[in-house]
Amino acid sequence: MSTSPEDGQGNGEEVEFYFADVFAFVSEYLSPTIRRRVNGSSATWCPRWWEHPEAGARLSSMWLAWEHLRHDPALGMSTWWLHHADPHLRVLMDTDLGPFAACSPKVGGHTAYPFDPLPLEPYEPPS
Repeated sequence: MSTSPEDGQGNGEEVEFYFADVFAFVSEYLSPTIRRRVNGSSATWCPRWWEHPEAGARLSSMWLAWEHLRHDPALGMSTWWLHHADPHLRVLMDTDLGPFAACSPKVGGHTAYPFDPLPLEPYEPPS
């Protein structure tokens, strides 16, 4: 178990994490728990998920939410599944629009940055 510097509420108390980081969360909890037909046509995954910025951000959000909600013995895990895991996994595993859409779930199936970032125009504050 690891700790973060403070609980995020400004009182300086250390928060004890069950998983040391998002990598431990994915490999020790999420991967063994999530069992899907990951065939690249109905759902997909990238074995190098950490190389996709959106996936890293979503999985980190899932991990931190899990760490927080695990302390609620009544509704914590149900809340986590319904409001965090399910929506994020739907996006992550989407074969057409998800961040792994160009990857294969097979080992070695990673495709590096197959899509361009969102198009942007420079912001110019009003004068």
